[in-house]
Amino acid sequence: MTPSRSFFLLAGMLIMLAMPWQILQADQDADRARMLKQRGDILPLEQVIESAMAVKPGQILETELDEDDGRYVYELEILDERGQVWELELDASTAELLELESED
Repeated sequence: MTPSRSFFLLAGMLIMLAMPWQILQADQDADRARMLKQRGDILPLEQVIESAMAVKPGQILETELDEDDGRYVYELEILDERGQVWELELDASTAELLELESED
């Protein structure tokens, strides 16, 4: 087996080993968000997306719920009509825009 083939085989196996962890993490994140929404700690993601689209219309590339200094924050990446990627941070309980920055 050539060195480059060995490298790709090893890299592929490492990716496959990491995938179950990513799936488990995504499930835990979804469960956490669902529980926080049911308790009334955060707004539904759809409502936060509406607020984000009012500020920066485009295609949602990624959403993430984080806790920052005791408050929940949604981070959204949006691709606008010109191909520019933007990161928006919104308060998860009010949908207030906290930060807007270009990814360039």
